[in-house]
Amino acid sequence: MGRRAEDRRAAGPATSPAELPEVSAVAKRVPDDAAAVLLGLDDEQAAVATSVHGPVVVLAGAGTGKTRAITHRIAYAVRSGVHEPSRTMALTFTTRAAGEMRSRLLGLGVEGVATRTFHSAALRQLRYFLPRVGGRDLPQVLPSKARIVAEACGAVGLRADGVLIRDLAADIEWAKANGFDPADVLDARVMRQWSADVETVVRVYQAYEDAKDRQQLIDFEDVLLNLAEILRSRPGIASEVQAAYRWFTVDEYQDVNHIQHELLSLWLGERDDLCVVGDVSQTIYSFTGASSDYLTGFMERFPDATQVRLVNCYRCSGPIVDLANAVIDQSPQPGSLRLRALRTTGPSPTIMAFDDDVEEATAIAERLSGLISAGTRPRDIAVLFRVNSQSAELEAALADRGIPIVMRGGERYFERAEIKQASALLRGAARAGEATGRIPDELRAVLSGMGWTSAPPGGGGAARDRWESLTALVALADEHADMDVPAFVAELDRRAQAQHAPEADAVTLASLHAAKGLEWPVVFIAGCSEGLLPIHYAQSEEQVQQERRLAYVGITRARDALYLSWARARQPGGRASRTLSRFLQQISPSQGRRASSDASSGRVIYGSSGAGSRRAAGVARDGAARGRRGPARCRICGKGLVTAPERTAGRCRTCPASIDEALVERIKAWRLEQARELGVPAYVICTDATLLAVAELRPSTPEQLLEIPGIGPAKLQQHGAALLALVQAASAS
Repeated sequence: MGRRAEDRRAAGPATSPAELPEVSAVAKRVPDDAAAVLLGLDDEQAAVATSVHGPVVVLAGAGTGKTRAITHRIAYAVRSGVHEPSRTMALTFTTRAAGEMRSRLLGLGVEGVATRTFHSAALRQLRYFLPRVGGRDLPQVLPSKARIVAEACGAVGLRADGVLIRDLAADIEWAKANGFDPADVLDARVMRQWSADVETVVRVYQAYEDAKDRQQLIDFEDVLLNLAEILRSRPGIASEVQAAYRWFTVDEYQDVNHIQHELLSLWLGERDDLCVVGDVSQTIYSFTGASSDYLTGFMERFPDATQVRLVNCYRCSGPIVDLANAVIDQSPQPGSLRLRALRTTGPSPTIMAFDDDVEEATAIAERLSGLISAGTRPRDIAVLFRVNSQSAELEAALADRGIPIVMRGGERYFERAEIKQASALLRGAARAGEATGRIPDELRAVLSGMGWTSAPPGGGGAARDRWESLTALVALADEHADMDVPAFVAELDRRAQAQHAPEADAVTLASLHAAKGLEWPVVFIAGCSEGLLPIHYAQSEEQVQQERRLAYVGITRARDALYLSWARARQPGGRASRTLSRFLQQISPSQGRRASSDASSGRVIYGSSGAGSRRAAGVARDGAARGRRGPARCRICGKGLVTAPERTAGRCRTCPASIDEALVERIKAWRLEQARELGVPAYVICTDATLLAVAELRPSTPEQLLEIPGIGPAKLQQHGAALLALVQAASAS
C-alpha cells in the first residue's frame, strides 16, 4: 500500500517540509532493524513513525493508515532504543482496536507493550490499588446500566420502556463522564437534550447511584472516577504508576471525554511523552461526553509538539473520497482535513430514491443478490443505517432472498449465551475424552444437541441472531479442521481473550455508529433522508454537525462501491413527506452521476446501475410504478400487505392458503439435494417463505416464477427449470 523508503521523495511532500523530516537522514543514525520498520511507509506515515520524542499530534483522515503509522512509531522507537516496551502504553476505545494494535506490534517484533482500552487499563490499576487504599476488593462491575436504571425508574415511580431506559442510561453516562453528580446536573442546568425533564433525570440518576451502593456495584465510569481520585489523593501511588509507564499513545483521540482526559493527565504527570492521533471529522460520540476539543487544543497545551497530517486515503476510491470531502466541505470545522485519494478511479457513488421503506429495502436486497450472484462475497458487503429500527425491513428483505446477515454493534461475540454454552459443552467433551474425531464433526454434534441445524430459522429476530453466531462458529471449525478438540478449545479461549470473533461469510447490518473503524469493499447506506440523516431531533448547529460527521464516517467505510438510498414515505401508500438529506443535495456530477434532474420527485437514481441483476438495475423504475398504485394487495381480501412474508406469499397471513403439501415436500427434498450437492445451506437455494409461495402460486412460466420474491434472474437461470418441472409434475398427478 505504500512505497519503499528510498522511493518516497519521488512522490513529493504531502505537507510543508518543516512537518516532514527527511526519513533517510534519520534512518542512518539508528540500527538497521529500526530502519527496516520504515520500509513500506509513505512520507506522512514515516514522519509519524520517526517523531519519537516529546508530544506528537497526528491529524489522520479516514483510511489514511493511522494505525499503521502509530504502531510503526512504537516499533521504531522500541527497536531504536528510545522507548522501552514494558513502560509503553497504547490506549484506544474498543477491544477490537486494541487487539488489532497488539497483533500489528507482534508482527513488527515488538512484545510487552500494554495495549488496552481506557477502561481495561484503569480496571487493572484499580483492582491492584484499591485494597491498599480501602482494604477491600473491587466491587462487581456492571456489564450494563440497564437493569439498575430500570430499578431506579421504578423507585421514583417512572414508567419506562426499554427505549427510555436505554436513553436514561446514556444520560447518566454522559453526566458521569463529564464529572457531574446529580446535584451538579440540577444546579447547573447542564445544557443537554435530556431523555426527560431534567428533574426526572436527576431523580433517576440519584436512585441509580443509591441502588448501586446498596448492591455494592460499580459501573465503568466509576472505574475511571475512582482511579482518578486515588491518583489525585495518593501521590505515592501516582508516582508508582508514572514510574511504570513513561510513553503513551492514544488512538481515536477525538473520542476522549473529560474523565478520560483527566486520567491520562494523571498518568503522564509532569512529562510530555504523549502521541495522540485522531480526526475531527469522525467525532460522533458527543452524546457520551466525547469532545474533539482535546485534539484541536493539543498544540495549545503543548506548544512545542510535533504535528503531522495524514491525508493520503488508501481505502476509498477517488469518487468516494470526492463525496466524503464534499459532505465535510459544506460546513468545515476547525481541524477538519481534506482527503487525497490515491486510487483515483472507480464507480461514482449511486444515490437511489424510492417511494417507501419497503421498496427501498427490497431494492437493496435485489441489488445485493445481484452482486453476490456476480461473485461478490457476502462478507464484503455492509448495509448501514442511522437508527436500529431501520434494520427490520432490511433483515426481512434479505432473509426473503436467502442472503446471510450478521449484526454489528450488539453483544460481544464470545459473551453471547449460545457461544458460552457451546464452548462449555465442547470443553466438557474434551475433558471427558468423548470428543476424539475431527473438530468440524465434533462441533456440529455439540451444536445439534443445542438445537442448531444447517438450515436457518425463518425470518429474523433473536432466533436468527443465535443461528448466525453458531454458524460462524461452525465456519471457524471448518477453517481449523486440522485441529483436535483440545487445540480448538484453546483457540477459542485465545480469541475470547482478544475478542477476536470469527468472521461469518454474511452481509453486515450495522448502525453508522457501530460501523466506525470498519470498512468493506461495498457499502449501502439506507435512509439518507431528512429526519433520519440528520436525525429529526438534531436541532442545534452542533447536533447537525455531528450528524454530518456521521454521514462522513458512513461514506468512508466504502472501499470500492457506495450506494446511498432514501425513501419518501415510511410505509407503502403512506404520506410522502421526506426529502433527500441536506448533506447530499449539493453534490456535484463528479460525486454522483445524475440520471434525472428532478431531485424531489422520488424517482431519482444517481449513478449507474452497476453490477447486479436485471431486476436490481430496474428496481427503482418498477418500484415507482408499484408505488403509484399504493402498497401490494392481498390477492384474496385486497388488504395492503405489510410484512415481508406476506408480500412473498401475496396474501395476508390470516387469509386461507391453498398449498399443495405434497408439492411442498417434493420441493423441500429437491432443495436439500441441491444444497448437499453445492455444499451450501438449504436457505441459499430458496427460503421457506419462497418455497411455500411456489407451492401455493404454482407458477407455470419463467415470467410467473420471476414474480415471486426471492426468485431473481440468477436463481431463475440456475433453478428455474427444476422448480417449474416440479410444479408441472404436481399438476399432472
